[in-house]
Amino acid sequence: MKFVIQRVNQARVTVDNNIVGAIGRGFLVLIGVSASDTEAIADKFVKKLIGLRIFDDENGKTNLSLKDVGGSLLLVSQFTLYANCKKGNRPSFTEAGNPELANKLYEYIIEKCKGEVEKVEQGVFGADMKISLENDGPFTVILDESILN
Repeated sequence: MKFVIQRVNQARVTVDNNIVGAIGRGFLVLIGVSASDTEAIADKFVKKLIGLRIFDDENGKTNLSLKDVGGSLLLVSQFTLYANCKKGNRPSFTEAGNPELANKLYEYIIEKCKGEVEKVEQGVFGADMKISLENDGPFTVILDESILN
């Protein structure tokens, strides 16, 4: 599993020129699922995501979590996070989870986040999405399998 977390002032995702998800201050999270991922792994990623203290406190230190600032989540499935570019110039996506597994875990992550955060928006699994955002900082954090060790 991989999460690319961008601290944003605002973000939105559109499908066919229709806004399907939009947030103000919070995290835009691009979610990649591999073939070996499970709900137990997703639980660890969600716990880490919700607990990340990457918002500034009154002293300008990154010391506050999403809950501390009343932030929102915009969750977007993105299998291309598992692009393998080692051979040639055309990426291979064989490390990405199959669509059935990926969608199941994506929906699971959304539901887990809704239990933790007041406003959770999402993209449309498998759709051609357009994402726009104002990255705050910019501040981007990548969570991958290394958090499981």
